[in-house]
Amino acid sequence: MERSGGWLDIVEEGARLQVSANGRWTIGHGRFLEEEICRLRDFKGRQVIINLGQVNQLDSTGAMLLHQAGHMLKGHGCEIGFHGISDRYVPLMAQVGDAGSPGRHLDVHSKHTGLGDLVSNVGRRSIEALREGRDLLNFLGLVTIVFWRAVRQPRRFRPKALITQIEQTGLDAMLIVGLLQFLIGVVLAYLMADQFRKFGAEVFTVNLIGLTILQEAGVLITAILLAGRSGSAFTAQIGTMRVNEEIDALQTLGMDPIEVLVLPRVLAMMITLPLLTFFADLCGLLGGALATVTALDISFPQYLRQLQEAVHVRDFLIGMVKAPVHAMIIALVGCYEGLKVERSAESVGRMTTLSVVESIVLVILATAVFAILMSVLGIR
Repeated sequence: MERSGGWLDIVEEGARLQVSANGRWTIGHGRFLEEEICRLRDFKGRQVIINLGQVNQLDSTGAMLLHQAGHMLKGHGCEIGFHGISDRYVPLMAQVGDAGSPGRHLDVHSKHTGLGDLVSNVGRRSIEALREGRDLLNFLGLVTIVFWRAVRQPRRFRPKALITQIEQTGLDAMLIVGLLQFLIGVVLAYLMADQFRKFGAEVFTVNLIGLTILQEAGVLITAILLAGRSGSAFTAQIGTMRVNEEIDALQTLGMDPIEVLVLPRVLAMMITLPLLTFFADLCGLLGGALATVTALDISFPQYLRQLQEAVHVRDFLIGMVKAPVHAMIIALVGCYEGLKVERSAESVGRMTTLSVVESIVLVILATAVFAILMSVLGIR
């Protein structure tokens, strides 16, 4: 009979048992593989060597069944050893073995929720956050070194990759950034108009719209949008390349992944985010103008005159100065988490989610630091 799936060859050598796994151990042959493993139930107290050298294909289902066979034989008093496994399947076998080990199970009744556990959890998370910050700083230093090396040797720059990233992070994001910022301007105008109307000072609605959008809302909303849109894309793209071993191929060819993958994305983000911020400011002011003209007895020329008196170039620059910093944070976090992806699809999704969360938190933290510094220095 022709065997198209996977099977076991069992050879008894006295007290030893040689078990050779062959063929394709994948989910499509799961039922037949379970029947093959059942053939091992009658062996007890043996020294069992499971040879995986003849396994042509292996997925998580096959790895789980092999570990289940090992646990079953151990339950029968056998000594188990896996040999001959291909290097490309070693991480998969290790991950499945850790996930399916008998000691790992969820017992909600055994967990303590006392004050000591809460403090311990907070401390552990704080240490993890500090280590993550340290690693990000190290990554920033590495990218800076690669950048200055490229400055000294301009041929290392990749203009095609840079232009492609500018298109994806900038041009393709203009519609969503402009629409959202326009709506933010409308919301701010109606909200402030209702409050100022109580004091008969509706005209100051224009002042607050201009200051809020130019100094804070324009750059912050744009950065958050790009963190969710482009930052997550950076992590997913680089992470998928890592899963497919494309980054290993680049290193084999003598190419630096930081120079090829990270540097174009960081530079593109630092170019596009300030430009998108400028575009978002215009859209936000336009949305505020539309809402102000509609809700208040103010004409469009009056809106422009009041806006000119309320805001200055300094207010515009306060927002624009933040844009490159936010861009650096988003690009660095996105690329860093992508390079940390392990060789599994689950890791890509987990790191992509972590990238978005970290980027948004760090962007808001940087905004708060800017606000405090500018207040202390009297720049506002």
